[in-house]
Amino acid sequence: MKKVIKESPVTIFLLALTTLVFVAMQLIYFGNATSTQAIFNSGGMYGAYVMYDHSQLWRLVTPIFVHIGWEHFFFNALTLYFVGQMAEQIWGHHKFLALYVLSGIVGNVFTLFFTPNVVAAGASTSLFGVFAAIMVAGYFGRNPYLKELGRNYQALILINLLFNLFTPSVGIAGHIGGLVGGVLCAIFLPTLVEKHMFKPWQRWLALATYVVLSMVLIMISLH
Repeated sequence: MKKVIKESPVTIFLLALTTLVFVAMQLIYFGNATSTQAIFNSGGMYGAYVMYDHSQLWRLVTPIFVHIGWEHFFFNALTLYFVGQMAEQIWGHHKFLALYVLSGIVGNVFTLFFTPNVVAAGASTSLFGVFAAIMVAGYFGRNPYLKELGRNYQALILINLLFNLFTPSVGIAGHIGGLVGGVLCAIFLPTLVEKHMFKPWQRWLALATYVVLSMVLIMISLH
């Protein structure tokens, strides 16, 4: 465990924060932690309320750390533990943290814009972004290990999206937003393995697209 903490401190930090929020919800809302009110009070995304009160834009970040029930929490925590360590080795500590948070933000922007009347939460917006980033790095990179990972994650993303289509309770808008955010982040956040995978103009274009897309969707939502 010491080795994991030393090599992947950001993954462990994110996992600890996610766990802390979940445990706090169980204690505060004992027996009712999966209620709509509990999810909302804990920082879940409710687009209609954000549209009404613009000071609630912090909800573009907090849903990443809020989960609805034990199954939801355990599945995402387990995924974060394994995939997070892998991504942190590929991008390094700081860039992995940026990838995780920025992907989650775009996922929540999509949730705000496309499904404003749904109370949503979960790390899957960020996790889908990490999946997409690994896929992009594998597709455009030359490293054999990354290429193999990229192929595997293409299949993983497809399977998860198909699962979403047949599971109405799952917020597919947030997952697609996370994918979009992850693709863009993979371009403007260079990996440790291949720092020159993309040209400077491509990185700037991806960063500009990230900012403009997010801002436009937010402004239209709040108008």
